[in-house]
Amino acid sequence: MNLLWLQSAGCGGCTMSLLCAEDPNVLDLLEDAGIHILWHPAISEATGDEARTLLEDVRSGAAKLDILCVEGSIVTGPKGTGRYHILSGTGRPMLDWVRELAPLAEHVLAVGTCAAFGGITAAGSNPASAVGLQYDGGLLGGVLPADFRTTSGLPVVNIAGCPTHPDWVTETLLLIVAGAMDADMLDDLQRPKFYAEHLIHHACPKNEFYEYKASARKLSEMGCMMEHLGCVGTQAVGDCNIRTWNGGGSCTRGGYPCIACTSPEFENPRHAFTETPKVAGIPVGLPSDMPKAWFMALASLSKAATPDRISRNASADRIEVAPKPKRERP
Repeated sequence: MNLLWLQSAGCGGCTMSLLCAEDPNVLDLLEDAGIHILWHPAISEATGDEARTLLEDVRSGAAKLDILCVEGSIVTGPKGTGRYHILSGTGRPMLDWVRELAPLAEHVLAVGTCAAFGGITAAGSNPASAVGLQYDGGLLGGVLPADFRTTSGLPVVNIAGCPTHPDWVTETLLLIVAGAMDADMLDDLQRPKFYAEHLIHHACPKNEFYEYKASARKLSEMGCMMEHLGCVGTQAVGDCNIRTWNGGGSCTRGGYPCIACTSPEFENPRHAFTETPKVAGIPVGLPSDMPKAWFMALASLSKAATPDRISRNASADRIEVAPKPKRERP
């Protein structure tokens, strides 16, 4: 299968993340799967006239396009022309290239939250008018219409994340090669369910502190970061703490709150990422399926029942009190 990768408005972080794929590395994995990279601006040797010729071959149909991957949001400014971002050497806006190439592809992948929903590039007042491929924030209708479907009948597959986990990209590609990717494998925001049906909260190493509402107040402390430090891992989708990154890491494992980077408009939380907004002392960022009254009752009981070990460790930067096995009666 032929794969073409375009980098639009973004930092290139999803490519950097993809190159961290392990056992096997991404190039060996794609080769073994029978995926041929027609062109990738960061890793392909072809540049200049060679790259332009290749793009023209794809546009004309001389080169078959099986998979189109777009990384980074699509800039539509000024005034819908897209001329804030010209694809180097072609004289044409990236906006035009995407709109022309997407209908030719059997599968279109939005790699990263910028390509999926607009992401960081669309933060604040969004002066560049950046949007996602098929979404503008959480609303259908980006540079491609809401009813857009590829030649395989699928919408854009949104591999959202900032950056994406390398396995999310490679697993999606392998499902496509196997002919196993269909609409039922996507959630309501067109993200692959194999990671979007999990919460960051699942397998988080701070879950014991969460259960007792033993909370950290500083980033260096070990306690749960939901109550005071802005963590929304109980609401955000992703298997980051199950699959982990680079052999064992994740945001919460590294002591930083989850900021829901797989979600539309995560870039505009309307408060500092490391602060938990509260109303009458109740965190706004509660699990989506937990009524506030239940949280108040649970939190009161949990705090009252918190073992000294958990309470002391929550406000420490390392384990101060180790768990002691229960002694059995002789």
